[in-house]
Amino acid sequence: MPSENEIVAPVVAEHSTLYVAVEISRKSWVVGLKSPLGERIGLHSIGAADVEGLKGLIEDHQAKAERTLEREVRILCCYEAGYEGFWLARWLDRAMPVEMIVLDPASLLVNRKAKQRKTDRIDAKKMVRALLAHDRGDAAVLSRVRVPSVEEEDRKRLIRERRRLVKERTSLTNSIKGLLKLHGIFDLEPRAGDFKEKLSKATTAYGEAFPPKARREVLRLAERLALVLRQVAEVEAERDAAAQSGESIRVGDAPQGSEQQASAKIATLAALKGIGPNDATLLTHEIFYRGFRNRRELASWVGLTPTPWASGDTQRDQGIGGDGPAWIRAQIIQIAWRWLRFQPESSLSKWFVERTAGARGRIRRVMVVALARKLLIALWRFSETGLVPSGAKFA
Repeated sequence: MPSENEIVAPVVAEHSTLYVAVEISRKSWVVGLKSPLGERIGLHSIGAADVEGLKGLIEDHQAKAERTLEREVRILCCYEAGYEGFWLARWLDRAMPVEMIVLDPASLLVNRKAKQRKTDRIDAKKMVRALLAHDRGDAAVLSRVRVPSVEEEDRKRLIRERRRLVKERTSLTNSIKGLLKLHGIFDLEPRAGDFKEKLSKATTAYGEAFPPKARREVLRLAERLALVLRQVAEVEAERDAAAQSGESIRVGDAPQGSEQQASAKIATLAALKGIGPNDATLLTHEIFYRGFRNRRELASWVGLTPTPWASGDTQRDQGIGGDGPAWIRAQIIQIAWRWLRFQPESSLSKWFVERTAGARGRIRRVMVVALARKLLIALWRFSETGLVPSGAKFA
Protein backbone atom coordinates (compact mmCIF):
# COMPACT_ATOMS: atom_id res chain seq x y z
CA MET A 1 0.00 0.00 0.00
CA PRO A 2 1.46 3.44 -0.89
CA SER A 3 2.65 5.63 1.94
CA GLU A 4 1.10 8.96 2.82
CA ASN A 5 3.90 10.89 1.11
CA GLU A 6 3.38 8.99 -2.16
CA ILE A 7 -0.27 10.06 -2.16
CA VAL A 8 0.22 13.68 -1.18
CA ALA A 9 3.10 14.53 -3.54
CA PRO A 10 1.16 14.28 -6.82
CA VAL A 11 -1.72 16.32 -5.34
CA VAL A 12 0.68 19.11 -4.40
CA ALA A 13 2.19 19.01 -7.88
CA GLU A 14 -1.28 19.14 -9.41
CA HIS A 15 -2.12 22.28 -7.43
CA SER A 16 0.89 24.11 -8.83
CA THR A 17 0.93 22.86 -12.42
CA LEU A 18 -0.66 24.20 -15.58
CA TYR A 19 -1.50 21.26 -17.87
CA VAL A 20 -1.53 22.03 -21.59
CA ALA A 21 -2.45 19.72 -24.50
CA VAL A 22 -2.24 20.80 -28.12
CA GLU A 23 -4.35 19.01 -30.73
CA ILE A 24 -2.63 19.77 -34.03
CA SER A 25 -4.29 19.92 -37.43
CA ARG A 26 -3.66 21.74 -40.68
CA LYS A 27 -6.67 24.04 -40.31
CA SER A 28 -6.37 25.09 -36.67
CA TRP A 29 -5.00 24.03 -33.30
CA VAL A 30 -7.16 23.26 -30.28
CA VAL A 31 -5.44 23.92 -26.96
CA GLY A 32 -6.73 22.28 -23.80
CA LEU A 33 -5.69 23.86 -20.47
CA LYS A 34 -6.21 22.66 -16.92
CA SER A 35 -5.29 25.45 -14.51
CA PRO A 36 -4.49 24.80 -10.83
CA LEU A 37 -7.20 27.39 -10.07
CA GLY A 38 -10.08 25.13 -11.13
CA GLU A 39 -11.23 21.67 -12.15
CA ARG A 40 -12.57 22.49 -15.62
CA ILE A 41 -10.55 21.92 -18.77
CA GLY A 42 -10.65 25.05 -20.89
CA LEU A 43 -10.52 24.80 -24.67
CA HIS A 44 -9.09 27.48 -26.97
CA SER A 45 -8.71 27.59 -30.75
CA ILE A 46 -5.73 29.23 -32.41
CA GLY A 47 -4.46 29.31 -35.94
CA ALA A 48 -2.42 26.40 -37.29
CA ALA A 49 1.27 26.77 -36.41
CA ASP A 50 0.53 29.98 -34.44
CA VAL A 51 3.28 29.37 -31.92
CA GLU A 52 3.35 32.97 -30.68
CA GLY A 53 -0.38 32.75 -29.97
CA LEU A 54 0.17 29.45 -28.12
CA LYS A 55 2.98 30.98 -26.07
CA GLY A 56 0.87 34.00 -25.17
CA LEU A 57 -2.08 31.81 -24.17
CA ILE A 58 0.08 29.67 -21.87
CA GLU A 59 1.84 32.67 -20.33
CA ASP A 60 -1.48 34.43 -19.60
CA HIS A 61 -2.85 31.41 -17.71
CA GLN A 62 0.45 30.88 -15.92
CA ALA A 63 0.66 34.51 -14.80
CA LYS A 64 -2.96 34.49 -13.55
CA ALA A 65 -2.36 31.30 -11.54
CA GLU A 66 0.88 32.62 -10.04
CA ARG A 67 -0.79 35.89 -8.97
CA THR A 68 -3.62 34.01 -7.29
CA LEU A 69 -1.58 31.24 -5.67
CA GLU A 70 1.43 33.49 -4.94
CA ARG A 71 3.85 30.75 -5.95
CA GLU A 72 5.57 29.54 -9.07
CA VAL A 73 3.45 27.47 -11.45
CA ARG A 74 5.15 24.89 -13.64
CA ILE A 75 3.96 24.14 -17.18
CA LEU A 76 3.47 20.56 -18.39
CA CYS A 77 2.64 20.42 -22.09
CA CYS A 78 1.98 17.59 -24.53
CA TYR A 79 0.94 16.85 -28.08
CA GLU A 80 0.73 13.73 -30.23
CA ALA A 81 3.64 12.66 -32.40
CA GLY A 82 2.77 12.78 -36.08
CA TYR A 83 3.79 14.13 -39.45
CA GLU A 84 4.69 17.47 -37.84
CA GLY A 85 7.66 15.84 -36.13
CA PHE A 86 9.27 17.47 -33.12
CA TRP A 87 9.69 21.08 -34.17
CA LEU A 88 7.00 22.32 -31.75
CA ALA A 89 8.69 20.61 -28.78
CA ARG A 90 12.00 22.20 -29.74
CA TRP A 91 10.44 25.63 -30.25
CA LEU A 92 8.65 25.61 -26.89
CA ASP A 93 11.75 24.32 -25.13
CA ARG A 94 13.69 27.33 -26.43
CA ALA A 95 10.90 29.88 -26.02
CA MET A 96 9.76 29.29 -22.44
CA PRO A 97 10.33 27.11 -19.34
CA VAL A 98 8.07 24.19 -20.15
CA GLU A 99 8.20 20.43 -19.59
CA MET A 100 7.36 18.74 -22.89
CA ILE A 101 5.89 15.29 -23.42
CA VAL A 102 5.40 14.03 -26.96
CA LEU A 103 2.77 11.29 -26.88
CA ASP A 104 2.52 8.08 -28.82
CA PRO A 105 -1.05 8.37 -30.19
CA ALA A 106 -1.55 4.60 -30.07
CA SER A 107 -0.92 4.53 -26.31
CA LEU A 108 -3.98 6.62 -25.34
CA LEU A 109 -6.93 4.62 -24.05
CA VAL A 110 -10.01 4.53 -26.28
CA ASN A 111 -13.63 3.61 -25.69
CA ARG A 112 -14.39 0.15 -27.10
CA LYS A 113 -17.89 1.03 -28.27
CA ALA A 114 -18.66 0.25 -31.89
CA LYS A 115 -19.04 3.95 -32.69
CA GLN A 116 -16.82 6.53 -31.07
CA ARG A 117 -17.15 10.27 -31.00
CA LYS A 118 -14.03 11.98 -32.23
CA THR A 119 -13.39 15.70 -32.58
CA ASP A 120 -10.33 17.84 -31.98
CA ARG A 121 -11.95 19.24 -28.83
CA ILE A 122 -12.64 15.76 -27.44
CA ASP A 123 -9.09 14.69 -28.23
CA ALA A 124 -7.64 17.77 -26.53
CA LYS A 125 -9.58 17.04 -23.35
CA LYS A 126 -8.55 13.38 -23.49
CA MET A 127 -4.89 14.36 -23.69
CA VAL A 128 -5.21 16.74 -20.73
CA ARG A 129 -6.78 13.99 -18.60
CA ALA A 130 -4.04 11.55 -19.61
CA LEU A 131 -1.40 14.15 -18.81
CA LEU A 132 -2.98 14.76 -15.42
CA ALA A 133 -3.06 11.03 -14.61
CA HIS A 134 0.52 10.59 -15.79
CA ASP A 135 1.68 13.41 -13.53
CA ARG A 136 -0.11 11.73 -10.61
CA GLY A 137 2.06 8.66 -11.18
CA ASP A 138 0.01 6.47 -13.51
CA ALA A 139 2.64 5.61 -16.13
CA ALA A 140 0.29 3.29 -18.07
CA VAL A 141 -2.02 6.03 -19.36
CA LEU A 142 0.41 7.16 -22.06
CA SER A 143 3.72 6.38 -23.72
CA ARG A 144 6.30 9.06 -24.27
CA VAL A 145 8.12 9.40 -27.58
CA ARG A 146 11.81 10.18 -27.29
CA VAL A 147 12.55 13.53 -28.91
CA PRO A 148 15.78 13.18 -30.90
CA SER A 149 18.25 15.97 -31.24
CA VAL A 150 18.35 17.84 -34.54
CA GLU A 151 21.64 16.09 -35.36
CA GLU A 152 20.23 12.62 -34.60
CA GLU A 153 17.18 13.28 -36.74
CA ASP A 154 19.29 14.64 -39.58
CA ARG A 155 21.45 11.50 -39.65
CA LYS A 156 18.39 9.45 -40.56
CA ARG A 157 17.99 11.28 -43.86
CA LEU A 158 20.76 9.34 -45.62
CA ILE A 159 19.33 5.85 -45.11
CA ARG A 160 15.77 7.02 -45.77
CA GLU A 161 16.73 8.84 -48.95
CA ARG A 162 18.50 5.74 -50.22
CA ARG A 163 15.43 3.62 -49.44
CA ARG A 164 13.20 6.00 -51.41
CA LEU A 165 15.66 6.13 -54.34
CA VAL A 166 15.92 2.33 -54.47
CA LYS A 167 12.13 2.11 -54.69
CA GLU A 168 12.14 4.64 -57.53
CA ARG A 169 14.93 2.69 -59.26
CA THR A 170 12.92 -0.53 -59.08
CA SER A 171 9.75 1.18 -60.28
CA LEU A 172 11.43 2.83 -63.28
CA THR A 173 13.26 -0.36 -64.24
CA ASN A 174 10.04 -2.37 -64.12
CA SER A 175 8.18 0.27 -66.17
CA ILE A 176 10.80 0.15 -68.92
CA LYS A 177 10.89 -3.64 -68.96
CA GLY A 178 7.10 -3.73 -69.09
CA LEU A 179 6.98 -1.51 -72.17
CA LEU A 180 9.62 -3.62 -73.88
CA LYS A 181 7.82 -6.86 -73.08
CA LEU A 182 4.64 -5.52 -74.68
CA HIS A 183 6.45 -5.90 -77.99
CA GLY A 184 8.33 -9.10 -77.23
CA ILE A 185 11.73 -7.56 -76.31
CA PHE A 186 13.27 -9.38 -73.36
CA ASP A 187 17.06 -9.03 -73.74
CA LEU A 188 17.59 -5.33 -72.92
CA GLU A 189 18.76 -4.26 -69.46
CA PRO A 190 17.58 -0.68 -68.63
CA ARG A 191 20.46 -0.09 -66.18
CA ALA A 192 23.19 -1.03 -68.67
CA GLY A 193 25.41 1.75 -70.00
CA ASP A 194 24.66 0.88 -73.65
CA PHE A 195 20.88 0.63 -73.19
CA LYS A 196 20.01 3.58 -75.45
CA GLU A 197 22.28 2.33 -78.22
CA LYS A 198 20.74 -1.14 -78.14
CA LEU A 199 17.23 0.31 -77.98
CA SER A 200 17.83 2.27 -81.19
CA LYS A 201 18.60 -1.01 -82.98
CA ALA A 202 15.94 -3.14 -81.31
CA THR A 203 13.08 -4.64 -83.29
CA THR A 204 9.89 -6.19 -82.00
CA ALA A 205 9.29 -9.93 -81.81
CA TYR A 206 6.99 -9.63 -84.84
CA GLY A 207 9.74 -8.13 -86.96
CA GLU A 208 8.81 -4.43 -87.00
CA ALA A 209 10.54 -1.33 -85.64
CA PHE A 210 9.83 -0.39 -82.04
CA PRO A 211 6.77 1.99 -82.06
CA PRO A 212 7.87 5.66 -81.94
CA LYS A 213 5.66 6.82 -79.04
CA ALA A 214 6.65 3.85 -76.91
CA ARG A 215 10.32 4.52 -77.79
CA ARG A 216 10.08 8.14 -76.64
CA GLU A 217 8.38 7.08 -73.41
CA VAL A 218 11.12 4.52 -72.75
CA LEU A 219 13.81 7.14 -73.40
CA ARG A 220 12.21 9.56 -70.94
CA LEU A 221 11.99 6.80 -68.34
CA ALA A 222 15.62 5.92 -69.02
CA GLU A 223 16.67 9.53 -68.38
CA ARG A 224 14.92 9.52 -65.02
CA LEU A 225 16.44 6.14 -64.22
CA ALA A 226 19.94 7.44 -65.01
CA LEU A 227 19.39 10.35 -62.59
CA VAL A 228 18.19 8.00 -59.85
CA LEU A 229 21.17 5.68 -60.40
CA ARG A 230 23.54 8.63 -60.07
CA GLN A 231 21.86 9.82 -56.87
CA VAL A 232 21.91 6.30 -55.39
CA ALA A 233 25.66 6.16 -56.05
CA GLU A 234 26.15 9.55 -54.37
CA VAL A 235 24.14 8.58 -51.29
CA GLU A 236 25.96 5.25 -50.96
CA ALA A 237 29.33 6.97 -51.31
CA GLU A 238 28.39 9.37 -48.49
CA ARG A 239 27.19 6.43 -46.38
CA ASP A 240 30.40 4.45 -46.93
CA ALA A 241 32.55 7.49 -46.19
CA ALA A 242 30.85 7.88 -42.80
CA ALA A 243 31.50 4.22 -42.00
CA GLN A 244 35.16 4.48 -43.03
CA SER A 245 35.69 7.61 -40.92
CA GLY A 246 34.63 5.64 -37.85
CA GLU A 247 37.14 2.84 -38.32
CA SER A 248 39.85 4.76 -36.46
CA ILE A 249 37.58 5.79 -33.57
CA ARG A 250 36.68 3.76 -30.49
CA VAL A 251 33.02 3.97 -29.52
CA GLY A 252 33.84 4.76 -25.90
CA ASP A 253 36.27 7.54 -26.80
CA ALA A 254 33.79 9.61 -28.82
CA PRO A 255 31.38 12.07 -27.15
CA GLN A 256 27.98 10.56 -26.34
CA GLY A 257 25.48 11.08 -29.17
CA SER A 258 28.05 12.68 -31.48
CA GLU A 259 28.60 12.10 -35.17
CA GLN A 260 31.94 10.49 -34.34
CA GLN A 261 30.34 7.98 -31.99
CA ALA A 262 27.68 7.09 -34.57
CA SER A 263 30.35 6.55 -37.25
CA ALA A 264 32.34 4.38 -34.84
CA LYS A 265 29.28 2.21 -34.13
CA ILE A 266 28.62 1.81 -37.86
CA ALA A 267 32.22 0.74 -38.47
CA THR A 268 32.06 -1.68 -35.53
CA LEU A 269 28.88 -3.35 -36.77
CA ALA A 270 30.02 -3.44 -40.41
CA ALA A 271 33.16 -5.33 -39.33
CA LEU A 272 31.01 -8.40 -38.68
CA LYS A 273 30.69 -10.78 -41.60
CA GLY A 274 27.23 -10.54 -43.14
CA ILE A 275 26.50 -7.03 -41.80
CA GLY A 276 26.90 -4.54 -44.62
CA PRO A 277 27.31 -0.76 -44.35
CA ASN A 278 23.63 -0.23 -45.14
CA ASP A 279 22.55 -2.59 -42.34
CA ALA A 280 24.99 -1.01 -39.90
CA THR A 281 23.84 2.51 -40.79
CA LEU A 282 20.18 1.59 -40.35
CA LEU A 283 20.76 -0.11 -37.01
CA THR A 284 22.79 2.82 -35.67
CA HIS A 285 20.77 5.79 -36.90
CA GLU A 286 17.26 4.33 -36.70
CA ILE A 287 17.37 2.06 -33.64
CA PHE A 288 20.40 1.99 -31.36
CA TYR A 289 20.66 5.76 -30.84
CA ARG A 290 17.46 5.71 -28.76
CA GLY A 291 19.17 4.58 -25.57
CA PHE A 292 17.14 1.50 -24.63
CA ARG A 293 17.43 0.45 -21.01
CA ASN A 294 17.15 -3.29 -21.64
CA ARG A 295 16.55 -5.91 -24.33
CA ARG A 296 12.80 -5.97 -23.75
CA GLU A 297 12.45 -2.28 -24.57
CA LEU A 298 14.52 -2.80 -27.72
CA ALA A 299 12.53 -5.78 -29.01
CA SER A 300 9.23 -4.13 -28.08
CA TRP A 301 10.03 -0.91 -29.97
CA VAL A 302 10.85 -2.86 -33.13
CA GLY A 303 7.68 -4.93 -32.75
CA LEU A 304 9.30 -8.36 -32.49
CA THR A 305 7.86 -9.32 -29.09
CA PRO A 306 5.08 -11.94 -28.80
CA THR A 307 1.49 -10.89 -28.11
CA PRO A 308 -0.26 -13.51 -25.96
CA TRP A 309 -4.01 -13.72 -25.46
CA ALA A 310 -5.08 -15.46 -22.27
CA SER A 311 -8.53 -15.28 -20.69
CA GLY A 312 -9.79 -18.10 -18.53
CA ASP A 313 -9.28 -21.38 -20.38
CA THR A 314 -8.60 -19.57 -23.67
CA GLN A 315 -4.94 -19.16 -24.50
CA ARG A 316 -3.44 -18.39 -27.86
CA ASP A 317 -0.50 -16.57 -29.38
CA GLN A 318 -1.40 -13.63 -31.61
CA GLY A 319 2.07 -13.40 -33.16
CA ILE A 320 4.48 -10.51 -32.86
CA GLY A 321 3.30 -7.11 -31.68
CA GLY A 322 4.11 -5.33 -34.94
CA ASP A 323 4.94 -2.03 -33.22
CA GLY A 324 7.42 0.33 -34.77
CA PRO A 325 8.06 1.00 -38.48
CA ALA A 326 7.30 -2.06 -40.61
CA TRP A 327 10.14 -1.33 -43.05
CA ILE A 328 12.71 -1.43 -40.24
CA ARG A 329 11.30 -4.73 -39.00
CA ALA A 330 11.49 -6.16 -42.53
CA GLN A 331 15.11 -5.05 -42.83
CA ILE A 332 16.00 -6.75 -39.55
CA ILE A 333 14.47 -10.02 -40.77
CA GLN A 334 16.52 -9.73 -43.96
CA ILE A 335 19.64 -9.25 -41.81
CA ALA A 336 18.70 -12.47 -39.96
CA TRP A 337 18.50 -14.43 -43.25
CA ARG A 338 21.91 -13.09 -44.28
CA TRP A 339 23.31 -13.97 -40.87
CA LEU A 340 22.36 -17.62 -41.45
CA ARG A 341 24.23 -17.56 -44.75
CA PHE A 342 27.41 -15.74 -43.70
CA GLN A 343 27.66 -16.81 -40.04
CA PRO A 344 26.72 -20.54 -40.10
CA GLU A 345 29.10 -21.35 -37.19
CA SER A 346 27.65 -18.76 -34.82
CA SER A 347 25.58 -19.86 -31.83
CA LEU A 348 22.51 -18.08 -33.15
CA SER A 349 22.68 -19.88 -36.52
CA LYS A 350 23.16 -23.23 -34.79
CA TRP A 351 20.19 -22.48 -32.54
CA PHE A 352 18.04 -21.78 -35.61
CA VAL A 353 19.13 -25.01 -37.33
CA GLU A 354 18.37 -27.06 -34.21
CA ARG A 355 14.95 -25.51 -33.73
CA THR A 356 13.87 -25.91 -37.34
CA ALA A 357 15.37 -29.43 -37.61
CA GLY A 358 15.39 -29.44 -41.40
CA ALA A 359 11.89 -27.97 -41.72
CA ARG A 360 10.97 -25.79 -44.68
CA GLY A 361 8.43 -23.13 -45.58
CA ARG A 362 6.29 -21.67 -42.84
CA ILE A 363 8.23 -23.08 -39.87
CA ARG A 364 11.45 -21.43 -41.06
CA ARG A 365 9.67 -18.13 -41.73
CA VAL A 366 8.25 -18.15 -38.21
CA MET A 367 11.52 -19.11 -36.57
CA VAL A 368 13.55 -16.52 -38.47
CA VAL A 369 11.49 -13.83 -36.68
CA ALA A 370 12.66 -15.27 -33.35
CA LEU A 371 16.20 -15.34 -34.72
CA ALA A 372 15.87 -11.70 -35.81
CA ARG A 373 14.88 -10.70 -32.27
CA LYS A 374 17.83 -12.55 -30.73
CA LEU A 375 20.24 -11.19 -33.36
CA LEU A 376 19.05 -7.62 -32.88
CA ILE A 377 19.69 -7.84 -29.15
CA ALA A 378 23.12 -9.39 -29.74
CA LEU A 379 24.10 -6.65 -32.20
CA TRP A 380 22.86 -3.97 -29.80
CA ARG A 381 25.02 -5.36 -27.02
CA PHE A 382 27.96 -5.59 -29.42
CA SER A 383 27.64 -1.94 -30.47
CA GLU A 384 27.19 -0.73 -26.88
CA THR A 385 29.62 -2.90 -24.93
CA GLY A 386 31.79 -4.67 -27.52
CA LEU A 387 30.43 -8.12 -26.58
CA VAL A 388 30.87 -10.12 -29.78
CA PRO A 389 27.98 -12.49 -30.62
CA SER A 390 29.04 -16.04 -29.72
CA GLY A 391 30.82 -17.73 -32.63
CA ALA A 392 30.57 -14.73 -34.96
CA LYS A 393 33.34 -14.04 -37.45
CA PHE A 394 34.65 -10.73 -38.72
CA ALA A 395 34.87 -9.87 -42.40
